[in-house]
Amino acid sequence: MDMTVTFPGNLKVAAAYRGFTIATDQSPEDGGDGTAPAPFDLFLASLATCAGIYMLRFLRSRNLSAEDASLAMHMERDEETNMLRSVTLDLHLPPGFPEKYRNAVINAVNLCAVKKHLLAPPEITVVTTLAGEPAHTTVPALGPDPDAAAGAAPSAALG
Repeated sequence: MDMTVTFPGNLKVAAAYRGFTIATDQSPEDGGDGTAPAPFDLFLASLATCAGIYMLRFLRSRNLSAEDASLAMHMERDEETNMLRSVTLDLHLPPGFPEKYRNAVINAVNLCAVKKHLLAPPEITVVTTLAGEPAHTTVPALGPDPDAAAGAAPSAALG
């Protein structure tokens, strides 16, 4: 599974994956053009929409209407680190939703692959390639605050 990332201009970054081009940008306040969501916004949306597809499939598999159903995701950030402290997925169930399925729909949403990867993250390694030649060294991804470890000021807005 591979993804290719390119830099189409200013602070735009595009990822080509499975026949789609996923565009990102930074807000004008952060020097971008504001033409697409920031990468971190897409990260948050991937969690919410992943949970949403599991909720939708649950409803459809039981012939329950999704018309008045929705999902809201609430996030709390740590004021010092600006990292997410907690995320709550609030499933707004449609009128007439059977009480007997309340725990079951939560269990279904808990199967979301994005959520599972957050709870058991993969190892991430950063390598370099110069003129087609791979690097001879690799550097494991840093912990929770890679900016601090690299000596750079952390940016809450980027990403």
